[in-house]
Amino acid sequence: MQKANLEETAKKIRADILKMIYTAQSGHPGGSLSLVEILIALYYDVANIDPANPNKEDRDRIVLSKGHGCPALYAILANKGYFPIEDLKDFRQVHSHLQGHPDMKKTPGVDANTGSLGQGVSIATGMALAAKHRKMDYKVYAIIGDGEVQEGLVWEAAMASAHYKLDNLVVILDHNGLQIDGSNDDVLSIGDIMEKYRVFGFECFKVDGHDLDAIHYALKAPVSGKPKFICCETHKGNGISFMEDEYGWHGKAPNQQEFEKAMEELGVTING
Repeated sequence: MQKANLEETAKKIRADILKMIYTAQSGHPGGSLSLVEILIALYYDVANIDPANPNKEDRDRIVLSKGHGCPALYAILANKGYFPIEDLKDFRQVHSHLQGHPDMKKTPGVDANTGSLGQGVSIATGMALAAKHRKMDYKVYAIIGDGEVQEGLVWEAAMASAHYKLDNLVVILDHNGLQIDGSNDDVLSIGDIMEKYRVFGFECFKVDGHDLDAIHYALKAPVSGKPKFICCETHKGNGISFMEDEYGWHGKAPNQQEFEKAMEELGVTING
């Protein structure tokens, strides 16, 4: 797709995210909105996937390790045709396949159950290692969050990834600088994250996480014998003025007035 079309798609995805969370009155808007361009770059531009055949053996695997950002993932999957867009209105309902964290047994296009932070990137490491053992050339993309890199599992996975030379693994950090209780620096500083991953043996890139061209470049940059780490500098709540860079929107649903203002900012007309 052309860049202009992708930028319009980003607005639609943001609107779908907010509709889901507003309707359910539950969910995580801040870290879902910061993910949008990362997921669009993967699902619309880079990854080898097929919505008509979501389980094809040679597909690239995409693991949303920060599983609470699933509204963004569900909106992308629906708009790509993995399941009907109408399903989004049932987000977080008892009968729905779209629960508060991804479930690969219920939702087409989901490659791993995630939500317990650190486990998704560990699963992705295992997937990449399996591909090497099976001599298959699919790639594995794992998307992690700031608070998540405070988990020991993340660094065990990093150590294993470098040891086994998993150059088919790409770890992408949604680096918005905030987590549920405040800024990373206030809660538990993650320090120089680029240097940490470099020391662990990764080929490292830092990009503007809302610039589709920059993300595309980093995703496609060739590496050999090393896993790849991409630090995407993002803004929590991106695209909605009163949510941007506010940690209070980590896990809070908007009220009617806030929802209507957000839709207005996105240029979306609300019917009913």
